[in-house]
This record gives sequence, structure tokens and C-alpha cells, in this order.
Amino acid sequence: MKLTLSKLVAKNVDQLEVEDVQKIIEIPPMEELGDFSIPCFALAKVLRKPPMKIAEEIKAAIEPEMNKAGIARIEVINGYLNIYLDKGFYIKSILNNVMDKNYGASREGTGKIICMDYSSPNIAKNFHVGHLRTTIIGNALYKIYKKLGYKVIRINHLGDWGTQFGKLIVAYKNWSSKEKVEVGGIDELLRIYVKFNDEAKENPALQDEARLWFAKMEQGNEEALEIWKWFKDISMIEFERVYQILGVEFDYYLGESFYMDKVPALVQELKDKNLLEESQGANIINLDKYKMAPCLITKKDGSSIYHSRDIAAILYRKKEYDFDKCLYVTGLEQSLHFVQVFKAIELMGYEWSSDLVHVPYGLVSLEGEKLSTRTGNIIYAEDILKEAVSRAAEMIEQKNPKLTDKGTVAAMVGIGAVIFHDLFNQRIKNVDFSWDDVLNFEGSTGPYVQYTYARAKSILRKAGEEIKFDNINTNLLTDEASYSLLKVIANYPGVIKEAAERYEPSVIARFTISLATAFNKFYHNCRIINEEQEIKKARLLLVDITQKIIKDALELIGINCPEEM
Repeated sequence: MKLTLSKLVAKNVDQLEVEDVQKIIEIPPMEELGDFSIPCFALAKVLRKPPMKIAEEIKAAIEPEMNKAGIARIEVINGYLNIYLDKGFYIKSILNNVMDKNYGASREGTGKIICMDYSSPNIAKNFHVGHLRTTIIGNALYKIYKKLGYKVIRINHLGDWGTQFGKLIVAYKNWSSKEKVEVGGIDELLRIYVKFNDEAKENPALQDEARLWFAKMEQGNEEALEIWKWFKDISMIEFERVYQILGVEFDYYLGESFYMDKVPALVQELKDKNLLEESQGANIINLDKYKMAPCLITKKDGSSIYHSRDIAAILYRKKEYDFDKCLYVTGLEQSLHFVQVFKAIELMGYEWSSDLVHVPYGLVSLEGEKLSTRTGNIIYAEDILKEAVSRAAEMIEQKNPKLTDKGTVAAMVGIGAVIFHDLFNQRIKNVDFSWDDVLNFEGSTGPYVQYTYARAKSILRKAGEEIKFDNINTNLLTDEASYSLLKVIANYPGVIKEAAERYEPSVIARFTISLATAFNKFYHNCRIINEEQEIKKARLLLVDITQKIIKDALELIGINCPEEM
């Protein structure tokens, strides 16, 4: 309806384009102020008139056609153009759109490719709550873009190269053994990594030894690479287990090591383009002109660093996938790194550097302290997920012990609670991890939305009728509760588009709360099963539509819906 109103205004008012109106048209906070409102302050610069006068002129221009557009009346208040729709007309318009089985989907991404780099845990370290954030946010964005018709390539850029592996090899040789690693797996690797960092404080020579072993890796030393590959295989077992719990998949696992043989060509290209400078024995791209620290390409010993590996990865992805956009879902603390890397691509003369986007998210802390593998101050993702499922199972035993397939439902509810907790707030916000917050199933939570879905399914089962749109009297849905619910439903396509434009899954999560709240108000205010047949049919249609959209919206952010709770 926003588009219809925007076209009507743009058609009748000179100097205004459809996009100009669509950007500012809004839903008023109170129903008595109309179904839609156009704040004309934003148009004052374009039209060079006071907002009140603009509102009056728009009103006069569109009034002759307002009936055809389904507008009942128009009011001007303090520079706002408040539009009241003909409820029956609007409801019919909403239902016509909603009955499309692909409601909310779009073809805007047809023929376009988005590369997404997310999750990307470090080899030989446990998958912790910080990795959980990038994985959950990235998976949601993948599903959102896919819904809009884009071809999305999911890349897990594993942290499987770097000096830390030199540290691990030194730690393994000093304080572990093959038997200990085979028994302890990734926990043993974490133990010796933390021990290395503790010991290195007293014995700095260990750092030099670690750098030597990493240099051996880069030079193709057989022993070094064999240990490295062994550690990588152990780590992948851990990661895959967590991904399976979350229902997350990737198209490619291409870690930093994959781009190693591509760095020499990058170095040569930078030399050919006069972008490489020597600084204290290292090779850099000087970014002083842009008030940035230099972008380090190779270290003193000639070994690569994450800057050079990331630039090589970008060039590979553009050549291999010819992306229209490449997204990097990583922590906010990596913002400078990506500004430097993207600037390097720009300086290399690639116009498509503007298609590279860093999608940052806030830090995760534990009771105010930063998570750190070096100090062991971490919470493992798998522990969170298992604990959430366990608590959900306890809740089911208390409230519905006769529920069938309790284990499956507990998994959906527990894991859904963790995902929803992460995505409900804007991704840029920092998160201070608290078990009580994450595993709270009351209020604005995933389980609340899932329960609403289960309630709607229960109503439909009790009704036992096939729901058809044909012959529904839409005037029977003009009561306040039904109309309010329909207006929330009408927002769904715009919500998906907004989430994609802002790289913000919280838009979807918050929409599901609005939808669940509106549906529960409708459920409490309107009789359904025991109502007169025509009203019953109309309201059952509304129940059916709601459950479908709740399920679709939750699936977009990686959450499954149980049929019963």
C-alpha cells in the first residue's frame, strides 16, 4: 500500500518521485492519526515551501483520485498528511497480496550474486559465543537475501594460517603429546595454547621459536604442515557438530591457507602499480594520505599476514564468482582492518571496491570482561546450545509432559531462544553474556513467538476445516483487533527489504514480536471456533495467514517452529 500511495502522490505533485515519497511515508504511532502518514518536513527542501503548505497542496492534488486508491479521508495536522484508508478496500488489497504463496519474496536479486564471508572460526580453538554471533547473523542474512532472489555464496573463511600455529606447534612439542591430543582433541589444543601464552610472558624466546615454526610452514616444511593439518582436522569435527546443531551450512570452506599461493601474485601486482613500500624490512601500502595506519602486506621474514591474505581472497572471489556485493560479517573491532583492505583494493584501481561491505557486530563480553582464548575467559557455543535445550526440556516437563516428540520440540525451543536473543537487538550493540538473559523464555523471546505459532496451529486443527480465500467477506475483519493484525501482516515484504538494506536481521526478529502480539490480541478479543460460520471462515483465514508468516519469518532468521508446545 505504501507503494500505491507513493505513486499516487508522485503522479499528482511535480518535482516528487515515487522513491522520494516511499522513503518518508510511515505508519503513525497511534491509530487515530491514520493508517499512513507523510511527514512533509522532509519535502520542504525539495519543494521549497513550508511543510504545512506542502501537506495542504498534496491533499488537494490527490483528493480527486482518493476513492480509487481506497482512501476514506485525508487530514492535515502540523505538517503531517494523515491518510485514513477504506478498511474493506485495504483488507481486500492485503489479502490479495498475502494469498500469493511467495508473499514477502522478491525478484530484485535475480541475476545478482552476493558473496558472504561469515563464521570463520580459528582452527585449534573452541567454537565460542563470539563465533556464534557471526554465524547466526550471517546465516540470517543469507536467508534474507535468498528470499529476495539473490544467488548467495556462503564462504567460511577459516582462520587456519598465521603465527598462532607456530605457537601451537611449540606448545605441542613442549607440553603435550600425540596421545594427549588424540584423547583431549580441541580441549587439549586450547590448554596448550593458553599455556604457551602464560609461559611466553616469562620466556619471550618462545615467541621467536613460534615465528620460526610458522616460517617453516610457509616454506612448506613437511613436519610443520603435517602437524598443522592434523590440528585442522580435529577442529573441523568440533565446528561441524556446532553447525549441525544450528542447522547452518556453507558452500565453501576456504580458509586463509587456501590463498597462500595467491599472495606472491598480489605482491607483484602491488609492485607493478607502485603501491608497495618497504618499512623496517616489511612491505606495506602507505595509507598516510588517508589518515590510516599502513596496510601490512609481508612481514620482515617475507611471510604473509592477514591483510595480504584477505586482499588475495577478494581478488580470487571477484574472479571466481563475479559478485555484485561481498559481505564480511565480523566483529566491530575489525573495522579498521577492513577499511585498510578495501582501500587497498580501491588503490589497485578496481572500481568495484565499493561493492565490498563490512557488516560489523558488537563485542561479546562475560560479566564485563572481554572474551579471550589466551586467558581461557570464554564460553563455548555448544555448551550454551545444550544448556538451552536442557532448560527447554525441563519447561516442557513442567507445562506439557504429554507432548509428543519432546526432544525435538526442546531442541527447537532452546536453540531458537539462543538465536532470537542474539538477533533481537541491533547487531552493532555489545552483548554482556548472561545465562539468565539468554535462556529466559518469557517476554520478547523466540519461545513466545514459537508458542504463538503453535497456538495458531492448534486453532486450525480444532477447526478441522480447509481454509479458502474464496467467498470471504472482508468487511467481517474490520474490527480493531483483526484490522491491526492485518496491518502488521501487510508490513512483511517491506520488513524483509529493510532487513536486507540495513544488513540487520533484528528487523525480522522484532517484526515477529509485533506479529505475535497483534495475533494474541486478536485471539483474546475475537471468538473464532464458536462464531457464526461466515465470521468463523474470515477469522480462520486470518489465523492461517498469521501462522504461515510467523513460520516463514522465523525460518529467515534460522529458527524452526514446533507444531505443538
